[in-house]
Amino acid sequence: METMQNQSFVSEFIFLGLSQNPNIQSLLFIIFLFVYIITFGSNMMIVVTVVCSPKLLASPMYFFLVFLSLLDASIASAMTPKMTVDFLYKRKIISFGGCMTQLFAAHFFGGAEMIVLTTMAYDRYVAICKPLHYSSIMTRRLCGTLVGMAWAGGLLHSTVQIIFTLQLPFCGPNVIDHFMCDLFPLLELACTDTHIFGLLVVANSGFICIVVFLLLLVSYGFILLSLRFHSSEGRWKALSTCGSHIAVVVLFFVPCIFTYARPHTGSSFEKIIALFYSILSPLLNPMIYTFRNKDMKSAMWKLWKKLIMVSDER
Repeated sequence: METMQNQSFVSEFIFLGLSQNPNIQSLLFIIFLFVYIITFGSNMMIVVTVVCSPKLLASPMYFFLVFLSLLDASIASAMTPKMTVDFLYKRKIISFGGCMTQLFAAHFFGGAEMIVLTTMAYDRYVAICKPLHYSSIMTRRLCGTLVGMAWAGGLLHSTVQIIFTLQLPFCGPNVIDHFMCDLFPLLELACTDTHIFGLLVVANSGFICIVVFLLLLVSYGFILLSLRFHSSEGRWKALSTCGSHIAVVVLFFVPCIFTYARPHTGSSFEKIIALFYSILSPLLNPMIYTFRNKDMKSAMWKLWKKLIMVSDER
């Protein structure tokens, strides 16, 4: 520990990014700028639609959806703007403090989203398997408590990660073969043996992702089995809702498990996988929930008509 404390820290890191080709970078700048605008706008549209619709806001499912959309918008904002702006520069620099902030934000919002997805699965389980007791179980107080637990869980997870990372000595080189600050790429730059630290990352992030993912799959398995006793109409509606949830869960957890539950190799494929859970998943989630949900589409249409009426009156 004394040797680690005597090491001088680097003041900044340099990203290699997704490509070093100027022409490709110009194209990627346009693509990811468009992706971020759509991602942030669509997630905030869901938030505004639900908040402005008392009927939807009173439903626990849409109450959780609001926070899922806020988390998706936050995850995208923690990663995409910096990466997009970097496409305009040959040297992609981030300060040490900025790198730690990005790392903290990614794991804070990611950890909170993991818990929100779990609470949404529990909500669907109660709604489908215990419909007569749904309103007495999923009270607004319980929903608020579960959301509070998600924020607290995300804070605890990210705090552990940042404390762990700050213990590492960074004395050079300072080039990160990635487009963002994350645990495994930073471990490669540490001036010490990081084998034990790598195992801790797998235990803290990878193992948790696997356990939660398996629990979610089991819970949805119970839900699907219980649908045998529902009418064909009720079965189809429940399958549609659960199908959306399962798609979102798979899009979030599978890339995370691939990233954190296995040894880091530094391959380009790992960057592509990182794009899924940090950028593409927040983009696809709003589409999955709105395109397959009649209530959301109806509420959006009513809100749009209200906005048009207000605009005409002016």
